[in-house]
Amino acid sequence: KRITVRVAAEPEKAEPMDLDLEQMFEVFDEAVQADGGAPASAVTVNGWAPDATKFCYGLPGSLAPMGDFDPIGFAQMGTPLNDIKRNREAEITHGRVAMLAAVGYLAGEAGSPVVWSGEIGGPANEQLAQIPGPLFGILTLFIGSCEAFRAVKGWKEPYGDGAELWALRDSYYPGDVGFDPLGLKPTDPAEFATMQTKELQNGRLAMLGVAGMCAQELVNHKTIAETLDFYQKYYGGAEEYIQPY
Repeated sequence: KRITVRVAAEPEKAEPMDLDLEQMFEVFDEAVQADGGAPASAVTVNGWAPDATKFCYGLPGSLAPMGDFDPIGFAQMGTPLNDIKRNREAEITHGRVAMLAAVGYLAGEAGSPVVWSGEIGGPANEQLAQIPGPLFGILTLFIGSCEAFRAVKGWKEPYGDGAELWALRDSYYPGDVGFDPLGLKPTDPAEFATMQTKELQNGRLAMLGVAGMCAQELVNHKTIAETLDFYQKYYGGAEEYIQPY
């Protein structure tokens, strides 16, 4: 009988790869492209692209002499971008409400005797409770509609695939809900940043001012005009306020 013996061939030796650093990067880039492409870079909105090396990721709002004022540390380095955007969204929204409220305090107290024929009056703090029920309901629906529109415009869905809670959209600029009936929004990024800083500064001042007016009316239950009149007379030396010795 003939016996056949097969000898396994020696495996071929792999040729060593001789790649320099540049070639390695090219290989990695090709692999990334084959896998669907590299992830998109930070979205630029209204000329702003988040920069982790800058205060508030580069959002406008800082102004001399206060500069990057953040004594509590809400915007300290390392704070997640979404937290910074969410805080800015809250700040600019409350600032806008406060600016409207500052005008509303003065206009409401001055105009209520004429508009409501005396049925609604007194300090602004107490006028909301005097508004008729149907009108109060309409006001509530209007505010709710505005808030719902803002939520749909700027916030990610908290349900479905990729759901996130309390997260703003990457393409959403804090406070920019698209409402600009007078066409005042600048198209130039630098001009937009300047206008945004002005709006923030006025909103911050309005929040302080409205807080002061609200606190004053809670203390003495007088309108702003009545309080100003009182202090003018008091410091002007009016006879009814002169204390006898």
